[in-house]
Amino acid sequence: MKKMMPWIATTLLAITLIVVVVFVFMQSQSKNDNTHTAAAAEEKKLTADEIVEVSSELGQIKTNLADADRIIMVSFSFKLSDKKAKEDFEKIKSITVKPIIIETLADTKAEALSSAKGMKQFNEKLTGLINEALPEPNLKSTSVSDIVIAPM
Repeated sequence: MKKMMPWIATTLLAITLIVVVVFVFMQSQSKNDNTHTAAAAEEKKLTADEIVEVSSELGQIKTNLADADRIIMVSFSFKLSDKKAKEDFEKIKSITVKPIIIETLADTKAEALSSAKGMKQFNEKLTGLINEALPEPNLKSTSVSDIVIAPM
């Protein structure tokens, strides 16, 4: 029995340490989930005036799609992180953002924009590309506000 006592103590200690590590890991996961939820809730609490202060629009863009026989007329709205980011964005949207949109549309087929899921993926892709081109990545989201796809 005396020979088994150290093994039993070591086993119990190992089990206790594993349980503590799992508990700490689960707590940190809960905190991360709460942080994301709190950020999303805070974002949703903007008033109409605050939304206008951080939003920008880019009027109708007309260009060809990847399909040889399709053209698109589309307008976008952009939501930025704050008022200063919007002011900076307004200065460069015609010279930096519009060419990115036209290039992205030129590589996009009409079928990709014909569903809500496809449009959401396109908006996310566009947000990433525009953020890469901005001096500071302050663009939170991109939305299609008006779209017409027509044959040539």
